[in-house]
Amino acid sequence: MTQANSILDRRRAGVLLHITSLPGGPGNGDLGSDALRFIDWLSELGVSIWQTLPINPTHPDGSPYQCLSVHAGNPLLIDPLWFVRRGWLAEFDAEPANKTAEQARGRAISDAFKTFRTLPESAPDRQAFVQFAAAHRWWLDDYALFMAVREECGRDPWQQWPASLRDRWPAALAAARRRLADHVARFEFEQFVFHAQWDAMRSYARDKGVLLFGDMPIFVAGDSADVWASREYFDLTAEGQPRVVAGVPPDYFSATGQRWGNPHYDWAVMEADGFEWWLGRLRSQFSLYDWVRIDHFRGFEAYWEIPADSDTAIDGRWIKAPGERLLETALRTFARDGAALPLIAEDLGVITPEVDALRDRFALPGMKILQFAFDGGPENPYLPHNHPPNCVVYTGTHDNDTTLSWYEELTAEERQHVYDYLGFPELPMPNSLIRSALASDARLAMLPMQDLLGLGKGHRMNTPGTMGNDNWRWRFAWSQVSPRAMAQVAEWIHLYGRSATPAPIPPLQPPQDVQPLA
Repeated sequence: MTQANSILDRRRAGVLLHITSLPGGPGNGDLGSDALRFIDWLSELGVSIWQTLPINPTHPDGSPYQCLSVHAGNPLLIDPLWFVRRGWLAEFDAEPANKTAEQARGRAISDAFKTFRTLPESAPDRQAFVQFAAAHRWWLDDYALFMAVREECGRDPWQQWPASLRDRWPAALAAARRRLADHVARFEFEQFVFHAQWDAMRSYARDKGVLLFGDMPIFVAGDSADVWASREYFDLTAEGQPRVVAGVPPDYFSATGQRWGNPHYDWAVMEADGFEWWLGRLRSQFSLYDWVRIDHFRGFEAYWEIPADSDTAIDGRWIKAPGERLLETALRTFARDGAALPLIAEDLGVITPEVDALRDRFALPGMKILQFAFDGGPENPYLPHNHPPNCVVYTGTHDNDTTLSWYEELTAEERQHVYDYLGFPELPMPNSLIRSALASDARLAMLPMQDLLGLGKGHRMNTPGTMGNDNWRWRFAWSQVSPRAMAQVAEWIHLYGRSATPAPIPPLQPPQDVQPLA
């Protein structure tokens, strides 16, 4: 296997920024004009990779790692002004009286849907919708019905629905489809619009020489369309509750570990049908992104199983997983001409030789975090001189504090040690760490937007193991972007051979039998 058909075919630089963190749009960033402006900015900087967090619909806490579907797109990322431009909405009021930003976005989608339904069935947009629904029927049917019933049930978890719907009695599902037909169609419309906007953004990015790099959590939320529709693939009680839950043991981030609460898979059932559930999930991801990070990759080798009644992750145990057989199946399905799978392994935390062997068996790049590099001696694998080419180096991730804030929390002795190693005493933090990431042998260097902007305390995206209101809400402003500072970064990107591709990226081909929107 090689990286010839991968974004690691050469040295590249990338920026980590979730779409919700973009400026513009009420409440959160979206797929509108600021997304295109950001792509322009990346291209001008010489950056050829944009990494986002998962883009699926979230629960009220906003965590993109606990979503209502692994296939659907988050309707909060839909650009409402797109409806105005298409004539489906007269105007969009981003701050209507007595409504939240989320409610304003939802009302815009509902009103646009009403107009959309008045179009003749022969209209190109109506035909495109029919084609989209047919191509995505394998997941869209269950998702749209799940969301409509969930709305009818006051957004309660599906485990609390009436038993006939909770347990998917055929007669109850058929009755719900008839009763909630308009709501089901609206949720299908949401997904049609999301994917139309996403495809347009991805094509724009390709034209600018920018590839999209996604993030796929290894586990799924218990309250999701995926678990409700495919209970046989999860380790659940008769009432649909998890018997054991996912997490990680005590580590760098938490002394009591992290109890995520996701249900575990019934791997024996998954393997018995050739991992069809996982192949479908990967197919969805590969249709959205050029490359995908598997969050908590080590769970493919062994996973931390916590009793569902435990309050923390301390009482868990490691259980072997059939990751090698799953990846072999994925390789046969998706890889061609000896190429590696377009995946990166998030191999942080408690990593064993077995995890390393599984990652290397499939030539998957791992991750190196520079904020973790300065504990211990020169053998620390996160130090730049230990980076192999087939890896991705980050100054920090969405789970880390900003580099400036991290540095300011170090003791004077620790700060001196960092600079003794990095050199560049004339460069303030975070620039010295940014330059070291770009100079690394790693084929891809990823820079969080907060670090590029030189931001410190108060600009963290997420603090693992917490449910604070500040998690997942960070956004930047264009006024924070310094042309002088960005010119310096662009110079380093060029200096270290990471400038954007000189050759145009081949255009995307639309999915077979699906007509893209104009």
